[in-house]
Amino acid sequence: MARQQKTIITCAITGAIHTPTMSDALPYTADDIATQALDAAEAGASVLHLHARNPENGAVSINPVDFAAFLPRIKQATDAVVNISTGGSLKNTIEKRIAPALRFSPEMCSMNMGSMNFSFHPLARRFDAFKFDWEKEYIENSDTYIFRNTFADIENAATQLAPHGIKFEHECYDVGHLYNLKFCMDIGLFKAPIFIQFIFGILGGIGPEIDNLIFMKRTADRLFGEDYRWSVLGAGGAQMGLATTASQMGGNVRVGLEDSLFISRGKLAESNAQQVAKIRRIVEDLGCEVATPDEAREMLDLKGGDRVGF
Repeated sequence: MARQQKTIITCAITGAIHTPTMSDALPYTADDIATQALDAAEAGASVLHLHARNPENGAVSINPVDFAAFLPRIKQATDAVVNISTGGSLKNTIEKRIAPALRFSPEMCSMNMGSMNFSFHPLARRFDAFKFDWEKEYIENSDTYIFRNTFADIENAATQLAPHGIKFEHECYDVGHLYNLKFCMDIGLFKAPIFIQFIFGILGGIGPEIDNLIFMKRTADRLFGEDYRWSVLGAGGAQMGLATTASQMGGNVRVGLEDSLFISRGKLAESNAQQVAKIRRIVEDLGCEVATPDEAREMLDLKGGDRVGF
């Protein structure tokens, strides 16, 4: 693909991996999620990738009520694209995980392109005490978790969400997920241009080496030609380095406290906006322009913020 002129910055605000003990900056109340999302948009994020949390204890939530507590505020205060997770929980069925998307009809949703081991259990050893009772067991037991998205699950979600005109952030944690996506396109589940998020560094997925990024992109070029746009998510310490490399390869970038709690080695980020500001500075210093929300909509062929349900 030809080098694009603008770089889309996605910010993933809170996610379903990190827990409140790991960082005081991780938002879990509706007010904090909304505030950090708006600050990230102000800092340069044109896409906001959103999960919900239980406002009482920070536990993962896929309850549409918890999304409703912050989505309208974000919509009223920014024109950034809202992207709702259809992952959100490692333990629930696809029917439950797409409930927020069905209710709120956002411009974008994430879509994991396959089932996989998905673990973060080594993080439990880093903490002697936890803020909330649920955290330690949740983290330790992740070595038993399988994130399920079978072909039937993917078809189910794509079919139910099709009437909403939602564009997917196709999350590919390994090269096989690219072939899964190609199969799904061939049977008509998704239409070009597709948006692929290459994900590196999750325990259970492909490792965060630049060689793997090059391999994933070369494979996507072969499978999808001019029919795709792409972005990179590097987990943990791989976040900024891989994002920088991706921007110089003509790709888009994703940062945020869902993916990494740090701003530099050994230093916790103060906010999502701090990470956005850093990658924006790097991207611009290296000669790229950052896309506005409307430019992102055009690049990704989105339906527009006036057609969401919140």
